[in-house]
Amino acid sequence: MPTDQNQREKAQKWFRELRDQICAEFEKIEMELSGTEFSDDPAGIFTQKAWDRDTDDGAHGGGGVMSVMKGRVFEKVGVNISTVHGKFSDEFSKKIPGADDNNGQFWAAGISLVAHMRSPHVPPVHMNTRMIVTSKQWFGGGADLNPIFENDQDSAEFHGAWKACCDRHDPEYYSKFKGWADEYFFIKHRNEARGIGGIFYDNINSGDWDSDFDFTKDVGKTFLDLYPTLVRRHMNKAWTKEEREAQLIKRGRYVEFNLVYDRGTTFGLKTGGNTEAILMSLPPEVKWA
Repeated sequence: MPTDQNQREKAQKWFRELRDQICAEFEKIEMELSGTEFSDDPAGIFTQKAWDRDTDDGAHGGGGVMSVMKGRVFEKVGVNISTVHGKFSDEFSKKIPGADDNNGQFWAAGISLVAHMRSPHVPPVHMNTRMIVTSKQWFGGGADLNPIFENDQDSAEFHGAWKACCDRHDPEYYSKFKGWADEYFFIKHRNEARGIGGIFYDNINSGDWDSDFDFTKDVGKTFLDLYPTLVRRHMNKAWTKEEREAQLIKRGRYVEFNLVYDRGTTFGLKTGGNTEAILMSLPPEVKWA
């Protein structure tokens, strides 16, 4: 495998550090709520649950840690990290770059976050970054915003932050990764976008591991700087029953995408990952019209 142990340890350490920083900031936001019907409820805190991955032959294949909070601002948010290794099935190996040339052997680490918000005015969000190694190695990830009611200021700041992030590393990244996000985060059977998009990237291997890793770290840092600002902007606003109903129906679209199209869901299930952690992304309450 092309990466050395030091590089893998650096990636794992970063994903863990990013998880800790995000969870701390989200718990801080929970403490700041005021003026809504949930303001007198206890602030949410994250609970962690570790899991191990056992391979078909009984060997240890790594594992991960789920961090989940159900609070008064974040109705349900999960921030999961994992490091898994083993062998892909023969069928799945054909779909993963370099796996066929490596007898299906793989190593993967990453962080995955999905936040479903209490208020219909606070946009739900998804973010993940990962490193995968077969006979090849690469980084992937992205982030997208899924507002119930689109807000021009939020949209402009969200896309502006990702453009600035991409431009710090390669002037061609933003247009490429935004276009990829627009294509990827699309519910084909509904003929509609899941949200307002963001960025999506995969198979990043420029030949300079440190440079590629710096970009992936910048994606995480950009998210941490960006999303809490959007949450704080809207979290103390009141909402109506009609707005809540619209929120629950919009969540149904999110469920459909994740179960039908999401690559991370497929990867986790096909590699024997923890089902609870994989399906952490699903909202706590949802409706279909």
